[in-house]
Amino acid sequence: MPQKIPEIFLDTSVIIAAVMSPTGGARLLFHLSQAKTIRLIVGKGVLQETEEVLQRKAPHLLGLLAQLLDEANIEVGKAPNSKQLKLAQTLIEYLPDANVLAQAMSATPNWFVSHDKEHFIGNAGLNDLPFRIGTPGDVIAWLRSQTEYMWKKKKKRTLRL
Repeated sequence: MPQKIPEIFLDTSVIIAAVMSPTGGARLLFHLSQAKTIRLIVGKGVLQETEEVLQRKAPHLLGLLAQLLDEANIEVGKAPNSKQLKLAQTLIEYLPDANVLAQAMSATPNWFVSHDKEHFIGNAGLNDLPFRIGTPGDVIAWLRSQTEYMWKKKKKRTLRL
């Protein structure tokens, strides 16, 4: 039975990091999506915020942003419903990040990836969500462990034959 491709929701901080650094973990996630190893998802609000930040701080990189989003086949998730928005606002007081969390909830990913240690990374209040929250490095380590597990499982099956 084929494995389901992991779905990863990206926060603005990760997209900005991918644009700014060609060698970091964030850019590696874009390459993995381009290779169809993972699916990257963003919210409409996340995309808008990313464009606003780059327009303000590095407008010369807007073209690279468009190229990366296109090459990695980034999907834009559906807008969150009122229930998701309310729940996110009970979990995170800072409204812009609560909105990002609601967008992630609506996308139902396996992972929500961010660099935001103030509101997302290590926030124990988010542990009961149906997806994991971590950095690009956390996702890459998880993907590596999943791959090793599948290889070992395949190797055992081959040895039995």
